Amino acid sequence: MPVVQISMWAGRSDEQKKKIIEGVTNVLCEVLNIKPENVTVIIYDVEKKNWGKSGKPASEV
Repeated sequence: MPVVQISMWAGRSDEQKKKIIEGVTNVLCEVLNIKPENVTVIIYDVEKKNWGKSGKPASEV
């Protein structure tokens, strides 16, 4: 049972996240020949101020 964890900056719409979950699930089902109910996708929305990039908070880069 694959579990996919996606960390991304906060701000995506619920519709965008729905499409990500659907797309990732579909790819795993196709490649691994498994059923959708065996796939778990977790999206972590992280504020840019809590995400470091190039030695600075992403909100400053």
